[in-house]
Amino acid sequence: MPKKARPAGDGEEEGPVPKQAKVEAACGPSSPLDFNSPSGLFESFIAPIKTETFFKEFWEQKPLLIQRDDPASATYYQSLFRLSDLKSLCRRGMYYGRDVNVCRCVHGKKKVLNKDGRVHFLQLRKDFDQKRATIQFHQPQRFKDELWRIQEKLECFFGSLVGSNVYITPAGAQGLPPHYDDVEVFILQLEGEKHWRLYQPTVPLAREYSLEAEDRIGRPTHEFTLKPGDLLYFPRGTIHQAATPEGLAHSTHVTVSTYQNSSWGDFLLDTISGLVFDTAKADVALRAGIPRQLLLVETTAVATRRLSGFLRMLADRLEGTKELPSADMKKDFAVNRLPPYCTGDGAELVTPGGQFPGLDSTVRLQFRDHVVLTVGPDQDPSDETREKMVYVYHSLKNRRETHMMGNEETEPHGLRFPLSHVDALKQLWNSPAISVKDLKLTTDEEKQNLVLSLWTECLIQVV
Repeated sequence: MPKKARPAGDGEEEGPVPKQAKVEAACGPSSPLDFNSPSGLFESFIAPIKTETFFKEFWEQKPLLIQRDDPASATYYQSLFRLSDLKSLCRRGMYYGRDVNVCRCVHGKKKVLNKDGRVHFLQLRKDFDQKRATIQFHQPQRFKDELWRIQEKLECFFGSLVGSNVYITPAGAQGLPPHYDDVEVFILQLEGEKHWRLYQPTVPLAREYSLEAEDRIGRPTHEFTLKPGDLLYFPRGTIHQAATPEGLAHSTHVTVSTYQNSSWGDFLLDTISGLVFDTAKADVALRAGIPRQLLLVETTAVATRRLSGFLRMLADRLEGTKELPSADMKKDFAVNRLPPYCTGDGAELVTPGGQFPGLDSTVRLQFRDHVVLTVGPDQDPSDETREKMVYVYHSLKNRRETHMMGNEETEPHGLRFPLSHVDALKQLWNSPAISVKDLKLTTDEEKQNLVLSLWTECLIQVV
């Protein structure tokens, strides 16, 4: 039920608090989350709000506050990350800037207190206690299994990378000045309490991070305090700041974020190059040269009309396209996302298991949520014809330790096949199970080679 307006700190009434809900005891003390499927995980993550309601009323539109009065849930969320976890993490070799930032908000400005090199827990705790500094720990899912488990399922649900940062702030302190982000944000309060203020966006659905001066943001549209187990969502571009109240224990919260560079504009930029490439192969008009000296002068009205005509032609061609071409976004997602969650060392994910597939076998796709299928030009630089190929990318061999850390030169894991294999691959994608001899390929040898390649890559199993 909506919370009533209450007096703000200056004696005036604040704006309406975002819709919230009281949650009764859920699935038990171990975990209130449903890990059976990506959709089940997300619905339990935002419970009792339904997924359909969330995307209809809140997603990219307005904040949502969920307050949970359930001790079992609070205990579970507290276990995701604690201040005391930093001691053991520092022993593993954490570094300032890469893994940890230490900062304070002083008179509306961010003051960074990082040292050089490796982080030592005693120094970190000294800055926390004496300088009232906030500790920001980057991408804790690299080390905390339960956060890996949650974020891996959320990446399957959103089809987009999901990162996280932990913020630990002492009583009476604030780590960051007012700012907005370029990601959709979910805040989970883990330890203590934190007082939040949200403001009207100056750049709705912002594409970049930015600080905002106090004198520009006006009065808060929402103001409230999060307690362990509470969840807060707000869209990218929402201006926000948060502080730990005086006289209380420290606050720990985790910010789970997604949908960076995942807009229609990004997708258009990703697909347009492939669409132009294909259209130019079929239409001589796109292969004709531009007017002489066009690059030396301002664009003429004639050139603008010509470009507009080409764009309309591309739009018409796109209307008749069964598959949207994706040059990089699908591959980048597969390359950079988390591997499937497992409780062991992960070896079972990269070693083919079960029966060897043959022509008479029935097979099914496994790790479906971790595999993407895309069609694109041959990426072999020695192939001058640049014929189209089918690419199967997956995250089974990705390294959890590098997730969301900006690592360069990451090689994709997967396979490529001739375009003639696309229908057979779609059969595997769209069927719960299928006989190898029923695959839509010309020869038995092609069928066996296809399933053997996928089996070796751990993408199918014999049933």
